[in-house]
Amino acid sequence: MLGEGDKAFELFHLLNPIMHTKTSSEVRKYVGEPYAVAADVYTEEPHRGHAGWTWYTGAAGWMYQAGVEWIIGLRRRGDRLFIRPCIPSEWPEFSASYRYGGAEYRIAVKNPSHKTGGHTRLVVDGQELDPAEWSAGEGPFIRLADDGQVHEVELTL
Repeated sequence: MLGEGDKAFELFHLLNPIMHTKTSSEVRKYVGEPYAVAADVYTEEPHRGHAGWTWYTGAAGWMYQAGVEWIIGLRRRGDRLFIRPCIPSEWPEFSASYRYGGAEYRIAVKNPSHKTGGHTRLVVDGQELDPAEWSAGEGPFIRLADDGQVHEVELTL
């Protein structure tokens, strides 16, 4: 959504099957599994609101990947983990845990200014990283190490 975190999350919610199954009456209406993305949601009676073709598309895996990579913003490329969230402005913060071999990266994203993206500061294990070290245009990243350690990462938007 080209940096439009509010719009991206709104569209993600529309597609997310769990949003169609929040109550028991919605479950009875939707009929589909809340963890499988439907290819169809019928609009005509008597099946209006029912999910169809839920196990044929492989879309659930792609949707999960899109959420992690393009909303949460975690994308691994080789030994680099890019952290470029595109989140709703209402999110004050979120956290994620990322495993790389025997290492664990505990990632906290702080959003005190209620932005949808960008970055002002990246700290890894208490050391602020220099933005000049990030490759041009790709944004903040950390170098991953399979060192069996727990690493604390904090990105401030």
